Amino acid sequence: MGLVKLDELPELQIAKGILGRAVTADNVTVLHVQIAAGSLLPEHNHHHEQVVNVIEGELELVVDGITHSLTPGKVMVLPPNVVHSGRAVTHCRVVDVFQPVREDFAGSSFGGYPSEDKP
Repeated sequence: MGLVKLDELPELQIAKGILGRAVTADNVTVLHVQIAAGSLLPEHNHHHEQVVNVIEGELELVVDGITHSLTPGKVMVLPPNVVHSGRAVTHCRVVDVFQPVREDFAGSSFGGYPSEDKP
């Protein structure tokens, strides 16, 4: 793929207050995410392994019912199919890495999570 300019990628609404731009390579997806303070990521799971890197702010991540506070320098590794959800305590910048590729993030829209309340 070569050089990617994030601001030229489609912006995906992951959930209310959660916007991302996905870089999709042959075997991995890197999702650059902006999360507004107080925003909720509905409980869900997926068949991808995920590495959650908080670059700025504080993110509460609930994994299998246990709440973890993620701040810069703390990284959460999620195995495939683990149930998780989240809440931004403050405005956050997060870089998520998924393997295999998140096909649902590869286009210009994301359908959302099944447990998310739709407007």
